[in-house]
Amino acid sequence: MNETAESKPANQTVSPARVHLTRRRLLTAGAGLAGLAASATAVYAGAIEPQGLLVTRYGLAPRAWPKGQKLTITVIADLHAGGPDMQLPHVRQVVDRANALHSDLIVLLGDFVAWYKFPFARVPDPLWAAELKRLAAPLGTWAILGNHDWWHDLKGVRQALAGVDIPVLENDAMLLGDKGRKFWLAGIGDQLAYPLGHGRFLGADDLPGTMHKITSDEPVVLLVHEPDIFPHVADRVALTLAGHTHGGQVRVPLIWPFFVPSKFGARYAYGHVIERDRHLVVSGGLGTSVIPARLGVPPEIVHITLG
Repeated sequence: MNETAESKPANQTVSPARVHLTRRRLLTAGAGLAGLAASATAVYAGAIEPQGLLVTRYGLAPRAWPKGQKLTITVIADLHAGGPDMQLPHVRQVVDRANALHSDLIVLLGDFVAWYKFPFARVPDPLWAAELKRLAAPLGTWAILGNHDWWHDLKGVRQALAGVDIPVLENDAMLLGDKGRKFWLAGIGDQLAYPLGHGRFLGADDLPGTMHKITSDEPVVLLVHEPDIFPHVADRVALTLAGHTHGGQVRVPLIWPFFVPSKFGARYAYGHVIERDRHLVVSGGLGTSVIPARLGVPPEIVHITLG
């Protein structure tokens, strides 16, 4: 049979030039697909995930919390009002969702303001504070301050919270609840309040002094901004609540633990941690900082049921 253009002998080889061309096309196509995937991921991380809002629920029974004493807590951390992903409508959505949980207590874990290395649309302090004023819980709404509040807008944040009657617990403790169901709510100052340069900070926190103000045997819930203080928390504290890490904010496999803003890496990056029968919950927070993007850590409100 005569050979035609459509029929080649089985043992015919393809020229090296054709092999090179085929590989180059494959590499080009692969690079194009990788670039497309990277672009899609960037769009999702910058424009889609930061606009979401989840409620993450924990049911806890710490050893230091009385059995049968039920308490529900709504946790709002790292609001970072401003920037492309936390303008006033989104702040309003956070407040509406938090109120819908009907918790006994609402706590705000600091970093109320956003900060980036580029110009961005700010939300004036009185406006985001006016939204937080709508938060309602039988045992009240209580706050602590975060490092960005200290670094970028300390006077403004203090005035805004005072203006809407949200008390700030700064190395202080309050006894809350009805008779027979009382507990201490304690909060410490920020651990990174004063930058000293070269990655060193002087904190405004006084954990021993705060614990000294707890003068009876009722259980304790402790509010901290950075979770790194957890190894020093006393065993009698039933639950420590923290924010700051944003859960890593952009969780790229194998790499993200090195970018968690904690000297412990991923140890206290996110979620429920138990050490020596002491409980810690680290919220992934709501807003963003440094870069306006989230990936793998959607914005969340935390809802906790104790007992």
